[in-house]
Amino acid sequence: MQELALKVNGREVALSVPEAASLLHVLRNDLALNGPKYGCGLGQCGACTVWVDGVAARACVIPAHGVAGRAITTLEGLGSREKWHPVQQAFEDAQAAQCGYCLNGMVMQAAALLARDPHPGDERIRAELSGNLCRCGTHVEILAAVQAAARRLAKGQPT
Repeated sequence: MQELALKVNGREVALSVPEAASLLHVLRNDLALNGPKYGCGLGQCGACTVWVDGVAARACVIPAHGVAGRAITTLEGLGSREKWHPVQQAFEDAQAAQCGYCLNGMVMQAAALLARDPHPGDERIRAELSGNLCRCGTHVEILAAVQAAARRLAKGQPT
C-alpha cells in the first residue's frame, strides 16, 4: 500500500492504495463514486470515462498513482442534483439512455467536447463519441442530447 493524494471533484483526498490500483478502482471502491463504470477493463468502451485535469480519460487503464496530485472530475462532480451540468440535463430531456451503462462515458466525453468546441457539427460529435459504446441503440437520442446541450451552452448556460 502506498499513500495517494488526489483532488477529486474539487475535494482533496488522501488514501492508502495498492501500487497497482487503477484510478477506476480507487474512485469506485475507495471513494464510493459510482458514476464511472467498469465496462471492458481495456479502455475501449468508455464507461469509465472521467476528466483528468479537464481532459477525458479512461479510468480503468490509468494507474491511480500515475495521476497523484492531479484534478479528477467524475460524473458526480460535473453537476449537482440541485443544478445539473447542461449536458446532463440535455441527456435527461432527450431521454438519451436506456440501460444507462454507457451514460457516464457519453456525458463526460460530450461535456469535454463542448468545453473545447462549443459549436460542433454532427460529424464532430459522432467522431468524439465513436469510442464510447452503447449497446441499447440510443445513438439518435444521444446525438440530439449533445446538440441540445451545445444550444444551451450557446445561450450562456455555463459548464
